[in-house]
Amino acid sequence: MSNFTDRIKPTDKGITTYLDDLQSQNYQIPTFQREVVWEKENVKKLWDSIYKFYPLGSILIWKTSLKLQNHRKVGGHKIADDNFSRTEYQYILDGQQRTTSLLTSLYGGSIEGRPDFQPTLYVDLSVINQEDTDDESYRSRFLFWEEIDDREGEYKANSGKKKKYDEGVIVKLIDIKQSFGTIESRLQKNSKYQDYENEVRIELRRMKEVLDNYRLSFIELKGIQVAEVCQIFERINQAGKPLNIFDIVVAKTFRPEKRTKVFDEENKQEKEVVEKGFYLRELIEEFQNSNNSKFLQIDDLTYLQILATLIKNYIPNSGIWNITDRYLNEIRTEQLEAVWGKAKTAMLKMFDFFENHIGIKSPQLIPFRYFYLSITAYFYENRSPDYQFLRRYFWFHSFHNDDLLSNTTQLNQHIWFLLEEAKGNKQNFGDFYINRETLRTASYSSRGRISRAILSLFAHCQPKDWKFTDRNVLVENFFFTTDRPNLHHIFPTNSAYVLDNRHNNKIDSNSLMNIAYLTQITNLEISNKNPLDYIKEYHTPEFERIIATHLLPKNILDWSKMEEMPLNSLDTFIDERINLIVEKLKELIPNFNIYDTREMAEQNAPSVQNLENE
Repeated sequence: MSNFTDRIKPTDKGITTYLDDLQSQNYQIPTFQREVVWEKENVKKLWDSIYKFYPLGSILIWKTSLKLQNHRKVGGHKIADDNFSRTEYQYILDGQQRTTSLLTSLYGGSIEGRPDFQPTLYVDLSVINQEDTDDESYRSRFLFWEEIDDREGEYKANSGKKKKYDEGVIVKLIDIKQSFGTIESRLQKNSKYQDYENEVRIELRRMKEVLDNYRLSFIELKGIQVAEVCQIFERINQAGKPLNIFDIVVAKTFRPEKRTKVFDEENKQEKEVVEKGFYLRELIEEFQNSNNSKFLQIDDLTYLQILATLIKNYIPNSGIWNITDRYLNEIRTEQLEAVWGKAKTAMLKMFDFFENHIGIKSPQLIPFRYFYLSITAYFYENRSPDYQFLRRYFWFHSFHNDDLLSNTTQLNQHIWFLLEEAKGNKQNFGDFYINRETLRTASYSSRGRISRAILSLFAHCQPKDWKFTDRNVLVENFFFTTDRPNLHHIFPTNSAYVLDNRHNNKIDSNSLMNIAYLTQITNLEISNKNPLDYIKEYHTPEFERIIATHLLPKNILDWSKMEEMPLNSLDTFIDERINLIVEKLKELIPNFNIYDTREMAEQNAPSVQNLENE
């Protein structure tokens, strides 16, 4: 039980003791901590809480033997060396903002983006706290030099405060701690403040008591694993960006560049030896800026899991058996270095496959996120990739009625399958099954795997615009933006036809079977018109030719020649379109099987007449 009780240890320290320890390199601030937003008002409020002996909230310290990349300076103060090394490190997980504010207000320093500002805090001893609920006096009690300096009489607004400063009534906060006797002696020599019970002298003693006796609360964590640290950080840091395993791995695998002088015996002279640095975040950012593909902007965790997958499968005895936080935490710098060069090539081939072989221009349409991992593993060190095989792999698993790539066990099976194929051991896909009802009910508002697969198929067909029929529709990620300008409902959901015939059609007009990619200008032009009306406007020989690029049935052309459409046109149109989609999928997917649970249910349902006879 002692192990659990030692995990969390509340403790406390005096303010200056803590800051001295910080400057003595006894605490580190890991680089996954966000940038400090330093504001004068917030610093004053912080000191007002201390002045009133209000609690500030605990500073969270993680004690571990793990060495992470850390900030070398805080508020201009050096807190770590490049070669800093300890048997145990103390990382500030929560409290960087307070720490920076306390450090700079007492010891000065520099604030990011404000090179000319002096952050040292002063206190006006003539400002007396009038009542317990006073919440205004701190603004005039605590001052920065720019609020005191009258610029040799030029700035009249500060002349009164500058006079108090010259009299020793406004003093540096840190001087009350370090030079109390000097400050008190100076006041005592001034006839206005000779009396020991003078309010200014009383305020000076009070501030000394505050600085001597206020204790900062700490919670020390020990024996905590990385995955737990991520959870703890997220829960205590609700207002900020959650910490994730990527941040930890970046910090842990960071290696600064080292330059050392050695004597070259052969040439009888000193030479400089450079040990190359390593910074994963910088490598990924450079890779992301290598071209304009939207796929390069996939999230950090996906990049890390791709690299973990390559380490697992291509570095013998790596110890990386999965892509969970438990194993990601074990990745070493030299492993990342070993795979990074070939990984970049493999990832670019993977992105190229999605964009130019499948026809997807945006990562938002990828049905399974794990495709990034499995397909990169296939391309890694593969000099003769079989793109026909890979296309079948993509469509088979994107549309199969079962989720076949939604967990890490399945991912490992996929990678084995692909790597065996890459070795020349031909793999069998097995039987493919899809439910027509799954296609009918795939929703426009859903972001699930099937919805993405359908939209990927529509994109794969390289759809042409209906009005400008020689123009390709640029299929981007508009499906997931608020206005979705290039996804059009063929039967607009607010058209008169759909609203008047809801009882005549069983299929929801929000079905993805009722969706086509169009250019924004054409989509806006159609708006909520009835299909019968706008199709007549576009019905040309070119339009008849390009509807195949949208997998659209020709019955919409027949209806455009009529005065009115059948009452169940939406249902008829969607079922005909499903037929075209199925025929297309049969071209792409081996061992194709289709069934229809709606049709099966209708066939098995008792008729009304049978019910009456019963």
